[in-house]
Amino acid sequence: MMKVVRGEPTPEELAVIVAVVAAKAAAGGGTEAPARTRSVWNAPERLVRRPQRPGPGAWRASGWPV
Repeated sequence: MMKVVRGEPTPEELAVIVAVVAAKAAAGGGTEAPARTRSVWNAPERLVRRPQRPGPGAWRASGWPV
């Protein structure tokens, strides 16, 4: 069911909108696979170390996990 919220479309304009929505539904528009997320263990960012900053408490922070 469709509802016109604003304006007064012509019957031809409504027919075009209905045809586009029907074509999208027939093509399986709502059955897209969810995006795969990359595991943190497999992330290439883990191979790069951050530079150590000198300063108070830096020796203790150097042993903290990344």
